[in-house]
Amino acid sequence: MKKRKAVFLDRDGTIVVHVPYLSSPNQLKLLPNASHGIRLFKEHGYLIIVITNQSGIARGFFDEKRLTLIHRKLTGMLENEGVVIDDLYYCPHHTEGIIEHYKVDCDCRKPKPGMILDAARKYHIDLTQSLMIGDSETDMLAGKNAGCRCVLIKNDCSSASTDMVIRIDYVVKDLLEAARIFTQ
Repeated sequence: MKKRKAVFLDRDGTIVVHVPYLSSPNQLKLLPNASHGIRLFKEHGYLIIVITNQSGIARGFFDEKRLTLIHRKLTGMLENEGVVIDDLYYCPHHTEGIIEHYKVDCDCRKPKPGMILDAARKYHIDLTQSLMIGDSETDMLAGKNAGCRCVLIKNDCSSASTDMVIRIDYVVKDLLEAARIFTQ
């Protein structure tokens, strides 16, 4: 079976405006050019997979049912813009959580590559031909740890510095700029 290429996208600060511990579907707001950038990637054969840490679950700020509602609304917002994502992975864990079930040191929490590796197995993805796009050092490390090229979004929401110790392959202002680089 032929291996596929994918774009792994962080959620907050990459697709939607970053809201600390976003816990309500009403807090979702797409970033400018996010849907246009995702659409370009899709048109050029990339799978679109969202990879997001959601420690708010472990911390007791919201539960997985609430996160399902948030992701359902996000999917609907993107579909209204003509964009379909292929899958969405989240990590509910954090070692400092207060919900015992989620208070674990897992393999899925970025910067560990567990979510990316799970998606790669499920969808037969060639990670060397794939991208991790996000707005934080954690996102870049997860991508590097999985063997992807990494694209840092440097915007008003970004928590990352371009002088990170790790090698960032590209720095862009938004998903549309990233898509234009890889779909020429």
